[in-house]
Amino acid sequence: MAISSRFGGLGIAVLSALSFGTSGALIKPLLEAGWSPAAAVAARALTASVVLAPLAIVALRGRWNAVWRGRWRVLGMGVVGVAATQLAYFTALRTIPISTALLVEFLAPLLLVGFAWATTRRAPRALVLVGCALAVGGLLLVIGPGAIQAVDPVGLGFAFAAAIGCAAYFLIAAQPGDGLPPVALAASGLLVGGLVLALVSATGLLPFAATFGDLPLFGSSAPWWVPLLIVAVISTALAYVAGITGAAALGSRLASFVALLEVVFASLFAWVLLGEQLSPLQLVGGALILGGIAAVHGDRGPAPLVAPAPPAPPATAATTASPVPNAGDLRPAPPRSA
Repeated sequence: MAISSRFGGLGIAVLSALSFGTSGALIKPLLEAGWSPAAAVAARALTASVVLAPLAIVALRGRWNAVWRGRWRVLGMGVVGVAATQLAYFTALRTIPISTALLVEFLAPLLLVGFAWATTRRAPRALVLVGCALAVGGLLLVIGPGAIQAVDPVGLGFAFAAAIGCAAYFLIAAQPGDGLPPVALAASGLLVGGLVLALVSATGLLPFAATFGDLPLFGSSAPWWVPLLIVAVISTALAYVAGITGAAALGSRLASFVALLEVVFASLFAWVLLGEQLSPLQLVGGALILGGIAAVHGDRGPAPLVAPAPPAPPATAATTASPVPNAGDLRPAPPRSA
């Protein structure tokens, strides 16, 4: 599925943030029942890859060479975008508060802006800088001012590594697909990421535990696989497919700013489903994040991290004499830039 409209890309990116935002409320019953975070993340990734496998096979239509051509994107998505990001985040949680780890990880959009500045040697426009300030201010209000505090530098380093992994996810997702459909990239990337997480946890680097009894779920009781299946389908499979599709349509920078809505949706779902308090400051923070997205979306300057278009072939006698206007330039248009 390819989205050509910018507003269509915004819609699918918001859907991704909404889907990712449900994961906290849906996975919390598993964690409270004794699942370790690494086990829950590995299980949701592997389950989501199984759910997406039939859709990926249909989307590929026998074009398995597309998977081989996109093998580095698949490995990058699985190893960096899924496994390394999650490993770094959960390692950071061992020594720093969740709010601090979230705040640092969601600085990924600023990393992308800085990366574009360094690689293109073009300073961000004022509207982008305003968007960065609004988004970070809103993020701080939604997560909570307590996220800024003196913390263990090693934990902070792992949280920053998670932010780099998050930024890499958007860069990989926004790259030209070479015929690899978003659903195929998501399915294969989640499979690789889930396997890497399981293997690393098996070494004892991270606690890995799971329970398989009934557990409380939104006021009733349900088997353990019910919340796992819901989080795998909605918060993982749908979220990654929509996120990859949105990034391909919007580019990595704007898609990463839209993804900040995940923390807003997570707070709303925790309020509705778990009864957690939603403060006025969090609502103001959500409005600031929206303002930051609008500012970045309103910037009509050159998009960051643009892959240069291939040069037109030199005119030849054959093309000059062609009866079709510009027949020598009838080649596929370059893919949308990141």
